[in-house]
Amino acid sequence: MGLCSSWDGTISYSEFFDAARALSEKWKLSNSACPPWTWICCKKSFWVSSHEEQGYLSLENFYCCSISKEGPYHDQSQSFGEEPVDDAALDDPCAPEVHQYDFHIVYSASYRVPVLYFRGYHCDGQPLTVDDIEKGLPANALKTLKESKWTFMTREEHPYLNRPWYTLHACGTSEWMKLMFSDSSSTQHGAVVEQYLVSWLSVVGQVVGLQVPLEMLKSSNLKPPFSSD
Repeated sequence: MGLCSSWDGTISYSEFFDAARALSEKWKLSNSACPPWTWICCKKSFWVSSHEEQGYLSLENFYCCSISKEGPYHDQSQSFGEEPVDDAALDDPCAPEVHQYDFHIVYSASYRVPVLYFRGYHCDGQPLTVDDIEKGLPANALKTLKESKWTFMTREEHPYLNRPWYTLHACGTSEWMKLMFSDSSSTQHGAVVEQYLVSWLSVVGQVVGLQVPLEMLKSSNLKPPFSSD
């Protein structure tokens, strides 16, 4: 998969597996205070080769603060990661509400791209609704979610867990991934695969308030797939 004009922005399942391993390792090195991305093994589908290991990436029990007028939804100063949350902060009516999120990155055999599935909870364990999620997003992320042709949120059955999860639909993903790498310094097959999921998450993550540390993006020079215009 060289960066030639014929590349359509998709990856194979084996490339997804390699990209998942790279993302997990880079996240652990750059974001050690937060829970790790881990690989969850699953029963193989017919389209997975016998020598390949089927599964998905999982980031669970990720705590972060809901949006407030004074600050952003998620940055290092407001992220609780996997640290316990102070009960006094939860009881303070002026403090931002703490939400718990689970994120899964699943390969779509239909679109041949990764898809982000997620769910969230209030601090009392009640699931977040779409309105709750949108109210917790910063203005720029909410604008992107509502106006961009590249991303929109739906609720679908998780392909492995068979329960409804929120997801950012995969349509358009291959287009903006091709656009991101069209001006990239990563021209070799291995370099593109290694950076693929990190670059992808840097876009879809910001739509739901999950930021990718800048250190993880330093190895590539990528063109943003959309602007805030």
